[in-house]
Amino acid sequence: MANTEGRNQTSITEFVLLGFRDLPELLALLFLLFRVICIVTLAGNILIVALVVADRRFHTPMYFFLRNLSCLETCYTSTLLPRVLASFLTGDNTISVSGCMTQFYFVSFFAAAECYLLAVMSYDRYSAICKPLHYAALMNTRFCLSLAAGSWINGFLAGIIVIVLMLQLTFSGPNKIDHFCCESTEMLNLCCNGTNQIELVITILAAIFTLPPFVLTVMSHVCIIFTILRIPSTAGRQKAFSTCSSHLIVVAIFCGTLITVYLLPKTNTLERPEQSVLHLLRNSDSYGQSLHIQPD
Repeated sequence: MANTEGRNQTSITEFVLLGFRDLPELLALLFLLFRVICIVTLAGNILIVALVVADRRFHTPMYFFLRNLSCLETCYTSTLLPRVLASFLTGDNTISVSGCMTQFYFVSFFAAAECYLLAVMSYDRYSAICKPLHYAALMNTRFCLSLAAGSWINGFLAGIIVIVLMLQLTFSGPNKIDHFCCESTEMLNLCCNGTNQIELVITILAAIFTLPPFVLTVMSHVCIIFTILRIPSTAGRQKAFSTCSSHLIVVAIFCGTLITVYLLPKTNTLERPEQSVLHLLRNSDSYGQSLHIQPD
């Protein structure tokens, strides 16, 4: 029996990303849509980086952090969308376990780094608007480099912690991931050994890398709004609002999505029926007990 279990646990060498399997008639349209999104995102962010580097007028803390954000977005997009486009074009939705783990690591890395970089950018705007006389001293070159490097390093460490735990898991089937990328929740549903530890770590890391940046951003913008309302010039108020509103929208969408997916309680209505049954069988004390549970 032990040998059989060992063979079952190591039998899976690839996953199948189901993605948009329920919309076969829209695959051509989805391919064009994702291709346009990929090209526009990559071209736009690369152009921003090139302009900030080439024009000395943009050698300021705000544009320095914007350049870092554009680099992160370029890396994030390059990690996800090319694989999706390839599956649309070839019809091959399989991905190796090692490839899935690699994709998951880089997505975790860039997402965690972006959360803190967005918080750093909100602090930069707070310093510029609320403390203009001290802005040059506060946001000096060394401090800006430290903040940017800290964001990248924190993301790197978060990704390392999660992927080290994920690599200890074994998968015995089924091998179908109901997503277009290697998402942690879907991967854990396919695991044949205990996932409580990794689920706890992912929840803690999600809280650490989303809630503090989100709270800091909200507090910074509250202070900014009160400061803007005291500006006598209408043109000055509009310029300050336009500078901060777009950043606040990005933070709300990005961090809000992560909080919704990883921090809010999971409900059975969000699970597919076969996943709910599989999860029940794996976590019950015995198959006999779970067979007596009546569905809602």
